[in-house]
Amino acid sequence: MSSEAREWVWEHSTSRGNARLVLLSIADRVADDQCVSWASLSSLAKRTRASVSTVREAIDRLVDAGELEQLDDLTGPQRSTVYRLPLAAKAVAEDESAPPLQVSVLRRYGIRPREVPESPARVRNPAVPEPGRSRRKPAPRRAGNRHHGVPETGTQNRSEPDLNRRYSSGAAVTSAAEWQVDPDTHTWARQQGHLDRLGEQGLEIADAKWRAYRAALKPRSADAWAADWRSWIAREHAPSRPNLYAVPGKNTAAPGGMTRAEAHTAALLAALDEPTGTEG
Repeated sequence: MSSEAREWVWEHSTSRGNARLVLLSIADRVADDQCVSWASLSSLAKRTRASVSTVREAIDRLVDAGELEQLDDLTGPQRSTVYRLPLAAKAVAEDESAPPLQVSVLRRYGIRPREVPESPARVRNPAVPEPGRSRRKPAPRRAGNRHHGVPETGTQNRSEPDLNRRYSSGAAVTSAAEWQVDPDTHTWARQQGHLDRLGEQGLEIADAKWRAYRAALKPRSADAWAADWRSWIAREHAPSRPNLYAVPGKNTAAPGGMTRAEAHTAALLAALDEPTGTEG
């Protein structure tokens, strides 16, 4: 099932840069259609060639975007952290919501409920009330970035634009279905050659696909939808060309003799090299 989870990340995830590499590494360990995986920060750092702090920040961003869940009540092999890709699970189940977890099935993969030992005082003397929690003011729940000195809306890396500021409370938000292609975005499609490459009908088909895949996402600002739409159109292939992201088992050979893995890697590198508009 890891192949379906990875396919969802390649085709539908809006993550970029380090966050995308981290999500792909987590998806690579998905065991079944529940899209549950496990990994330690050190193993993710090793696989992505990034620092532990960078991996932790990428995970925070993926959780905030709703593409990743951290299941704190479960633990994986060697006490590793357990994650779930909820949108991928929803797509695999072909349901409007991700199905409930079946923890008993996850045990076969070394994932089990986290054990919380009882207080020693309570075990020795049941008559002694459990100390502490109800008497102390609870610690504030962590929100946003955990690193001191790093702004909550900081970019994934310094080469990327700060897209999070587009989601500020002051910007009007709308759903993907209600968002309309603005003149600047349409001009961009023509100037970049996508209109000539896809044609009017192909562009309409690509737009319809984008709206279908984005229908379940939370409302965003018009600028955010425009950036996401442009990224989608840039990756869309003309109707006469083969699809690099075919269904597993079909059309697995990419044009030019590239393997499926090579095509995916090329797509990721192209996304990382995409002009951000902030170049000097």
